[in-house]
Amino acid sequence: MASLAHQFAGLRCPSLSSSHLSKPFSQKPQKPSFFPVIASAVAISNAQTRERLKLKEMFEEANERCITAPMEGVGFTIQDFEAALEKYDFNSEIGTKVKGRVFNIDASGAVVDIPAKSSAFLPVQEACIHKIKHVEEAGIIPGFQEEFVIIGENESDDSLILSLRSIQFDLAWERCRQLQAEDAVVKGKVIGGNKGGVVAVVEGLRGFVPFSQISTKSNAEELLDRELPLKFVEVDEEQSRLVLSNRKAMADSQAQLGIGSVVTGTVQSLKPYGAFIDIGGINGLLHVSQISHDRVADIATVLQPGDTLKVMILSHDRERGRVSLSTKKLEPTPGDMIRNPALVYEKAEEMAQTFRQRIAQAEAMARADMLRFQPESGLTLSSDGILGPLMSDLPVEGLDLSDVPSAEDS
Repeated sequence: MASLAHQFAGLRCPSLSSSHLSKPFSQKPQKPSFFPVIASAVAISNAQTRERLKLKEMFEEANERCITAPMEGVGFTIQDFEAALEKYDFNSEIGTKVKGRVFNIDASGAVVDIPAKSSAFLPVQEACIHKIKHVEEAGIIPGFQEEFVIIGENESDDSLILSLRSIQFDLAWERCRQLQAEDAVVKGKVIGGNKGGVVAVVEGLRGFVPFSQISTKSNAEELLDRELPLKFVEVDEEQSRLVLSNRKAMADSQAQLGIGSVVTGTVQSLKPYGAFIDIGGINGLLHVSQISHDRVADIATVLQPGDTLKVMILSHDRERGRVSLSTKKLEPTPGDMIRNPALVYEKAEEMAQTFRQRIAQAEAMARADMLRFQPESGLTLSSDGILGPLMSDLPVEGLDLSDVPSAEDS
């Protein structure tokens, strides 16, 4: 590598031309009138040459010092720098995440050992995204290790204040954004309300569900402590806004309630005429006559509020929001719902499949009967019972299938 001195040697004096420098300074001019000009040029050349030599020496000296003694003459040594770093603890900055280990807990929180000079404390209110009375409720005991974030400093004893709650909030917002992108249906427990709607907890965050976005005409008091199926409408962490919709979630759920479908539900209440079952946020009626083939005199002898059971969809009136349910159709043998409900739930899908096949056969027979009395429809039954067009109506050259898309097209 060329030294700075060599680089400097390549510099040229801008005030002198190459013609001046190419001639010896002692050379006499051909014409006396040019002598003052040449003398002036020599004077400038000598001055700038001395300055250039001085700068050359300075560069050479600096280059040598950088190689042999880089810290010579510098008042702030490496040791001073290390001492400053030690004095100013960068690991104790507010907002910094640190690994820690709990070594003591009490009613007010937990003492945490972290890689910093100061001691650290986790208050109980910062231990969990949910409200707890003791850190043990969040699984925080001596020996518990986790990543904490520094949120402050106690001026009285210079101890650091830690938080897990802040990290959990960040994760909860991220999870909600992901669920919104997936257009997922989530469950939210109603914990309060106001004149505009209800507040439901989703992923540890408090979301607002306007009454216009609730599928039923229930008020806030009636919905309190209930779990509602919800979809995300707005997820705005900066504004701390989480808006949800029960109507959107219900529309998805209802689209899946086909006749003959088996769903799991929870008994909400009992009436003399039947039981109301919550099936994914939708209230369905299990009429007393649809519980079992055997007569049920008292529903309470078979079902109790809170019971989980499998039911089959008998009918679904989307306009009125009414769903009729049955366990009677799921019984392998009459009376099983009373004597052995576990067997009914075990065989539910199998019995529902048989029910759907019977329904399909009955519908096919009904259509066939209708066509026998309406020959003008142009359809007929083959010898195999397959419904199709009359062969006499087909064009002589056959059917044109050129516009039928491939079954593999997406």
